[in-house]
Amino acid sequence: MPHRTHQKAELVVYNTSQVLTCAGGLPKRGATAGELKPIERGAVAVAEGKILAVGPEDHVLKRITDETVMVNAHGGILLPGLIDSHTHPVYGGDRSGEFLLRLGGAGYEELQAKGLGIQTTVNGTRSMSLEQLLNSARKRLRRMMAEGVTTFEAKSGYGLDLESELKLLRAIKQLNEEGTSKLELVPTFMGAHLVPKEYADRRGEYLDLVCEEMLPQVAQEGLAEFCDVFCDVGAFTVEESRRVLTAAKSLGLGLKLHADELACTGGTELGVELGARSVDHLPYVSEAGIAALGKSDTAAVLLPATTFFLFKDRYAPGRALVDAGAIVALATDHNPGSSHTQSILRAVELGVMRCGLTAAEAIVAVTANAAYAIGREATLGSIETGKQADLTILDVATPEELIYAWGVNHITGIVKHGELVTI
Repeated sequence: MPHRTHQKAELVVYNTSQVLTCAGGLPKRGATAGELKPIERGAVAVAEGKILAVGPEDHVLKRITDETVMVNAHGGILLPGLIDSHTHPVYGGDRSGEFLLRLGGAGYEELQAKGLGIQTTVNGTRSMSLEQLLNSARKRLRRMMAEGVTTFEAKSGYGLDLESELKLLRAIKQLNEEGTSKLELVPTFMGAHLVPKEYADRRGEYLDLVCEEMLPQVAQEGLAEFCDVFCDVGAFTVEESRRVLTAAKSLGLGLKLHADELACTGGTELGVELGARSVDHLPYVSEAGIAALGKSDTAAVLLPATTFFLFKDRYAPGRALVDAGAIVALATDHNPGSSHTQSILRAVELGVMRCGLTAAEAIVAVTANAAYAIGREATLGSIETGKQADLTILDVATPEELIYAWGVNHITGIVKHGELVTI
């Protein structure tokens, strides 16, 4: 490789209070769970979509030329681009009526049992064309990007038949390929989100469809990197989930689980056993599950906005998970029913206020560990020379101010693939 010591910067972010690099080895756990590796009054230089240099401002500014784009952070902090490691961003229909029912006292599980909930979104999604799904997804993803997110994990799961699941994954692929959008999505197949109503009395046949038709087609077209299963009461049992995930693993897909959200069902332990990249939700994770995560390479992705939006009181035990040595990430779980937020910053706040994380641990949870949860730790999640130049600028001087001034969008600038993004 040619020597590039004197390469000049195409873009430089300067005048920061701190560059929180989150460098030093990913993922972060145990003693490093809140390791931000700050550089006081640091700066970052970018060239060819990669981080060219990071360090004290006077050192980095030696890289500039008359053509360098200069981005003034105005005394704010600079972070790696934020990563939302659990979202359901492509869907049709509307569930505001269901929200009103919940405001009136109806429970999520009760509505699901009546054929509302996920099935309502399935009905709406099946009726929409690919272009309609793309148009609606673009809008919400841009709003989510305005909250600092530069990379999304994106799940299917609202089609629940072969044609509709492929339509969702093709939409995600097209969003990735659109050069002007600056969107970057990591696709996850979730045909095992729920047994659709037409298979209500034929669960085994639906599992056959997922394992023998959907998964092979998804793998053949290269439409997903991961397979996720909703392993919980009202969804899929541990053994049903094992079947789907084993089939996915045999086809080369990484594994994820919605686990222990509504009850303690053993989904976490199954995920660890199968070597899943992450298990997500976890309000009802068992002590054994916490211990297993602490000893494993499976990330725990906490989704406190879901608990909040469902008016529930039991949040995932973030403090216990960190103390056990688990790899902890945070995400929005953006979806049309149980977490309609489009703000990763709300997830950060709730991660501290309700899950017991420190502000530093919450930042790691949406950068370094979120990158790990989607298999992107080699290129994303920290500000280090040679990594992809995804950066987020915030108008706060310390991590704690993010939580203190809660409910505020603190994002003042986003760099994606080395280019300043206009939101």
